[in-house]
Amino acid sequence: MTLPATAVAQEAAPDPAALVAAQYDRTEDVATRIWEWAEVGYQEERSSDLLKAELRDAGFRVEVGVAGIPTAFVAEWGSDGPVIAILAEYDALPGISQTAAPTRDPSGLAAGHACGHNLFGAGSLTAAIATAQWLEATGTPGRIRLYGTPAEEGGSGKVYMARAGLFDDVDIALHWHAGDENSAAASTSLANRSAKFRFRGVSAHAAAAPERGRSALDGVEAMNMMVNMMREHTSMDTRIHYVITEGGSAPNVVPDAAEVFYYVRHSDADEVRALWSRLEDVARGAALGTGTEVEWEIIHGNNPLLVNETLAKAMDAKLRQVGGVEYTPEERAWAATIQESFGDAAPPLETADEIQPYEKSLGYGSTDVGDVSWATPTVGLRTATWVPGTSAHSWQAVAASGSSIGVKGAQVAAKTLALMAAELFTDPELRAAARAEFDAARGEGYEYRSLLGDRDPPLDYRR
Repeated sequence: MTLPATAVAQEAAPDPAALVAAQYDRTEDVATRIWEWAEVGYQEERSSDLLKAELRDAGFRVEVGVAGIPTAFVAEWGSDGPVIAILAEYDALPGISQTAAPTRDPSGLAAGHACGHNLFGAGSLTAAIATAQWLEATGTPGRIRLYGTPAEEGGSGKVYMARAGLFDDVDIALHWHAGDENSAAASTSLANRSAKFRFRGVSAHAAAAPERGRSALDGVEAMNMMVNMMREHTSMDTRIHYVITEGGSAPNVVPDAAEVFYYVRHSDADEVRALWSRLEDVARGAALGTGTEVEWEIIHGNNPLLVNETLAKAMDAKLRQVGGVEYTPEERAWAATIQESFGDAAPPLETADEIQPYEKSLGYGSTDVGDVSWATPTVGLRTATWVPGTSAHSWQAVAASGSSIGVKGAQVAAKTLALMAAELFTDPELRAAARAEFDAARGEGYEYRSLLGDRDPPLDYRR
C-alpha cells in the first residue's frame, strides 16, 4: 500500500524530544557556565552573551537590548506561520552561595542560582534550537522565538518587555521553572509590588546632643512596627515582607539616612494597589511621628498569572509523554545526603520520576511571567531539577542547580516544551481554543495595566 504524501512526511518527521536529547552536552555546558557566573538581575552580561552566541550559531536572528534593558534580547528562527515564544531566565539571587556539594559548603560568591534560572535559560535554549531544527526538517511554516528575560528576581524584566509590546504578535508563550517535582498543573500566582522606602533625618552625637538628631532609622522602625500591626487587618491572600537595607554605621551617630525594602503580594492586582496605598500612608505617618522625611522608589511589580487550562492540559499530556527524572545510583546517594539536611520527613526520592496530578490551584509565589500571560496565551511547567523536598531560594537548590540532577530536569523541560511547540505549530484548533479561553478570561475591553507605572527599568537595583 502506498501511503499519502502527508503520511510519509509525518512518518519521516524527527521526534522533537530526540532532537533535545541529542543536545544534552550543550544543555549541561550552558547551564554549568551560567551557574558558575551567578550574575544577579540586570547584570547578567556573560550569561546573556552566551545564550545569544549559541542562538546565532544555530541560525537565529537576534535583537539585543530590547525594552531598554542591555541584557534582554529576542531571538527568532523561521518565517510566516504562527509565532510560538519560549521564555528564558538567567539571573541569580544575591546573598546565597553554595558549591555543588550535597552538604553546606558556601562557594564564596556573592550570589547563587537558588531558583535554578541557569537551568531555565539552558533548557529553554535547547528547546528553542530543537524546535527550529524540527521546523526546518518538516518544512512546517512558523517562527520560534526565544525571549531572553533578565532580572526575574525582583526586577520584573518581562514586565518592561510586555509593556513595550514585545509579545503582542505572539500566538502562544511557553515557559518552565526549576522545582522539586514534575507538574504542569494550572497554578496561578500572586500579584506583587515592591519599593525601597528611604527615610532622611538629622545626624548628631547620640550621647552628647541627642536632642539635635532625628533618626532616619527610627522612621524605618516605626514604619515596620505599624505595618506589622496592619497585617492583622488584611485578607488571607496578603503577603508582606521587608528587609532593612540601610540602618546607619555606628551606634553613637544618629543616622540621617535609612532604607527599608518592601514587598506586597495578593492574588488580585487591584488589592495590591489598595494595600499599597495603605503602605504609603504608613510611611508618611512614620516620618511625621519621628520628625523625618520619606520618599520611595517602586522597584518592581508583577500581575498574577492568567491560567489557560486549554494549554495546561495539553502541556500536562506532553510532560507525561516525556516522564520524570531518573537517578543513577551515584545521584541517588547524592540526593539522599541532601535530604538529610531537611530534618523533617521529605518526599521519597522516587517522586522525581513521577508526574504530579493535574489540578488548578493558587500558588503563593510571584513571577513576571504573569504580565506575559495577560499579553498572550501562556502555559508552563515545573520539573524535578532539585531533590524532592527542596525549597526554592535555599542552598540545597543552589547545589542541585549545579548538578547532573539539575541538567536532567532541564532536559525533561526542554523535551516537553519542544513537543508542545510542535503540536501548537501543527494544530490550529488548539491555538484557536487557547485564544478563545484567553479572550474570555481577560474580558471585553481589557486594557493592560502594569504595576510598575511608567518608570524605566531599575538597572542598578542590585548594586
